[in-house]
Amino acid sequence: MHARTHSQPESPSPASTDESHDAFEAAYDTLIARWGVPVEAIDVPSRFGATRVNACGPRDAPPLVLLHGGRANSASWYANAAVLARTRRVYAPDTIGDPGRSRNTGQPVRARQDLLDWLAHLLAALEIQHTDLCGHSFGAWLALAHTLRAPRGSIARLALLDPTQCFAGFAPACLWHALPGMLRPARGNEAYLRWETGGADLDPDWLALHRLSAAVPTGKIIAGRRPKPRALRALDVPVLVLPAELSRVHNIDTVAERASRTLPHAVVDTLPGVSHHMIPFTRPETLNKKLTEFFTSAV
Repeated sequence: MHARTHSQPESPSPASTDESHDAFEAAYDTLIARWGVPVEAIDVPSRFGATRVNACGPRDAPPLVLLHGGRANSASWYANAAVLARTRRVYAPDTIGDPGRSRNTGQPVRARQDLLDWLAHLLAALEIQHTDLCGHSFGAWLALAHTLRAPRGSIARLALLDPTQCFAGFAPACLWHALPGMLRPARGNEAYLRWETGGADLDPDWLALHRLSAAVPTGKIIAGRRPKPRALRALDVPVLVLPAELSRVHNIDTVAERASRTLPHAVVDTLPGVSHHMIPFTRPETLNKKLTEFFTSAV
């Protein structure tokens, strides 16, 4: 469901663990190479452990922080980074506890507040005091939750890509199909992905990384909680909400209606022809155009 619903993989032998890890690293590097621009890998320490941030774009450009969906990592922005980096210094972290290159070797990430503390510390460590913010799926929940708590003026614009647990709950069918992946990630996740995307042909490099992610240790299950309507009504930040037309994780009409009704400065549009998991790499031209127009608009 691209929410942050993690469970530990089945215990493989040490040899197979090493082989899976090497394969995962190679698949990750393959997608990073497809960003199409020079990428700077930054490791940021914190009390939770080290966070990998992939950065690109002019160092003196306004910052844009990209937060990927759950059970994913920042390599998934490969179809968007080069376009966004034309006008922004892009920072794309691997959310700590997800299958990426961040390592939760310090304080365990056990609750929503831990993730919010992690993100706030990360932005401070990168000396990002004023930024645009974009999140997909659970990353959209994290971006919205951070913005609601951040100092006034620190977030200039906020983009939410098919956001989960922000304006609507998960569809019952989504939870039913996602359950096997929570119990047996190596098998259930792929069946769930086929269901949610309607069996669409997916980028083979992305699919390879997705499959290998099941073998990477991940953190505790953490679910987003929908913000109170009064908190959303008080949000004095331009927000772009982009539901995916074919999303099966929630009712996109409910997402659009509640976002329009509760956010005072919202633009609500639809990403045509894509499901929840096909963002951001399927038909990226449409997404990139919408994001570029939003992030270069006057505040």
